[in-house]
Amino acid sequence: MDFLKAALQVAILFIVINQVLYYLRNTRGSLVLAGGLIGVVALAIAANKLDLLVIKHILSNLYGSALLALIIVFQPELRRALAQLGSLVVREGKRRREFIGELVAAVRDMSLRKCGALIVVERRMKLQTLIDDSIPLDIKVNSLILESIFYPNSPLHDGAVIIRDDRILAARVILPLTRAEHISRSLGTRHRAALGISEESDAVSVTVSEETGAISVACRGDFHRDLTIPVLERLLEQLIVQRDDSEVAETMLMAEEMDSSNQLLAAENAEKEAENAQ
Repeated sequence: MDFLKAALQVAILFIVINQVLYYLRNTRGSLVLAGGLIGVVALAIAANKLDLLVIKHILSNLYGSALLALIIVFQPELRRALAQLGSLVVREGKRRREFIGELVAAVRDMSLRKCGALIVVERRMKLQTLIDDSIPLDIKVNSLILESIFYPNSPLHDGAVIIRDDRILAARVILPLTRAEHISRSLGTRHRAALGISEESDAVSVTVSEETGAISVACRGDFHRDLTIPVLERLLEQLIVQRDDSEVAETMLMAEEMDSSNQLLAAENAEKEAENAQ
C-alpha cells in the first residue's frame, strides 16, 4: 500500500511539473526562472565550498520567499492560465454550438437535394471498435466536407460517418441494425442502422432519407422522424451541447409548437404583404 501511495504521488508530481513546464515554454518568465535557478545554484555551491556564512544565511532566507518571487515573475502567465481555466466551459459550449451549426447546414442542404446520409455523433461512450473497422479520417467538421462524403457515387458515401467532439474520425462505418420489431417496415437499412447504434450506445444519429429527404434523429433507442430544421437544431442543442436526454419528449413538443407558431406567423406576414401589394 505504501508503495502504491508513493508511486501515485510521484506520478501526480511528474504530470503537474510536466504540464507547468510545457505551459511556461517560450515565455519571458521561463527565461527569468532559468537565470535565477542558475544563479542560486552557483551561489549555493560556492557558499558550501568556501564556507561563506553570510551567503548561506541569505540563501536560507531566500528559499522561504521563493513562492512569492515565482508569483511575481510569472504573474502574466498565471493570470492567463486562470482566465483560460475560467473560460474552459464557455469555450467548450461555443465549440459544440459551432459544430452543430455546420452539421445542421449540411443536413439541410442534403435534405433539399434528397441526398441520403447517416451521421453518428459520439457522446460519453466511445465507438472505437467501429472506427477501427472503417476508413479512418481526422477532419474538423465542415458542412461542405460532410456533403462531399455523402455525395452520390462518392467512394465514402456508403455507411455512416462518426464524429467525436468536432472532428470527423471515420467514414464508411458499418453500424449494427436494430432488432426492434415494432418499427415501421417503410424504414430502410440506413434508418435501422441509426436506431441500432442508438440502442447499443448513447450516441446521437442523424439520418437524411434518400427517397424523401426527411430528417430523423435517434438517441437511446428513440426515433424521431420528419424533423424540421428548427426542431433539429433545438434537439441537437439539448442532446449534444447540454448532453441531456432525460426530457427529449418535452423538448420535441416545445420545439414543434414553436416551429408551428413561426410557420403560422410567416404565413400571416405573407398574406399581409400580398394584400399590401394589391
